[in-house]
Amino acid sequence: MREAAGVAAYRAGEWADALTELRAARRLTGRKSYLPLMADAERALGRLDRALDLVTGPDSRVADRAIAIELRIVESGIRRDQGLPDAAVAVLQVPELADGRVRPGSARLYYAYADALLDAGREDEAREWFGKAAAADKDDMTDATDRFEELDSVVFDYLADPDEADELADPDEPAEAGELAGAGEDEEPASR
Repeated sequence: MREAAGVAAYRAGEWADALTELRAARRLTGRKSYLPLMADAERALGRLDRALDLVTGPDSRVADRAIAIELRIVESGIRRDQGLPDAAVAVLQVPELADGRVRPGSARLYYAYADALLDAGREDEAREWFGKAAAADKDDMTDATDRFEELDSVVFDYLADPDEADELADPDEPAEAGELAGAGEDEEPASR
């Protein structure tokens, strides 16, 4: 019951209530799975030192791998809050990021990594990782596709209205074949 109340409060953004309930659930069950939510709630309350204590404390060192990665994601956010974008990127450079295997938590890890890269000013890499996050996010838990599209600079000119394409054309660029000066639409070129 305490767990359900804590998770509900967390999802509602009621950080203090979430902490109270999750701490109680943790005392009752001894589970380490509450640590990422608790650390993120501390972070949301602006208590970065407390959040870091949860993320790097003794319980975090013996947590299973999925929880450890969630803790890394929270720590990356803390480092960004501290104004340390390169540290936020480094924290997420775990083997699961580079081994090429897609796991249940891969979309969240890839998304957090992309977000940290973007914050560090590494836009091209961020776009790549938002793309990987979107591909791994089969349940649409993130907005990785939207974030990828925001960063994607590819423009498909051939899909534009022909009149708009003429307006967008750079007057300094040489004319393409078939657009030679003096050649009418109905005229055949003089030589091939």
